[in-house]
Amino acid sequence: MESTTDVWKEFSENEITHSAAHHLLAIFELHEKRGYARVTDVAKFLDITTGSASTNLKSLKSKGLIDEDDNKFLSLSEAGQALAKGILGKRHIVEKFLVTVLNVSAEQASIDACKTEHLLSEETASKMELFSKSFGKK
Repeated sequence: MESTTDVWKEFSENEITHSAAHHLLAIFELHEKRGYARVTDVAKFLDITTGSASTNLKSLKSKGLIDEDDNKFLSLSEAGQALAKGILGKRHIVEKFLVTVLNVSAEQASIDACKTEHLLSEETASKMELFSKSFGKK
C-alpha cells in the first residue's frame, strides 16, 4: 500500500499545474477562434494580468510546450498541442462520467472536470470512458 507521502510525490510530479493547463488551453482556444495568440490575448482570455500570463507562459516555453515567433505570436509546439488535446479529451470524459453515471448537473460536472482534467491518468480516464459507455446498457 502506498503511503500518503508516495501519493503526494506522484501528485507533485504531474506534467503541468492547473494554472499552466489553463494557459495552454487558452492558446489552443485562441488559435481555434482567431488563428493567433499573444501574451496579452492569453491574459485577457484568462482574466489575469499580462505579467502573470507572461510568467506562466515562460515556464511552458522552457518545457518546450509553447513557441514564440519574432513578432511575439504564441503557438503550441507539437508536444503542447498533444497535451492540450489530451487535457480536453479528459475533460470531456470526466464531464460525461459525472453527468451520465453520477447524475451531477452539467454545470457542476464542467467545474469539477476542469479541476481534475490535467491530473487524471490515461488509465483512469479510459476506464471512466468505458464505464460511461456501458452504463445503462444492462
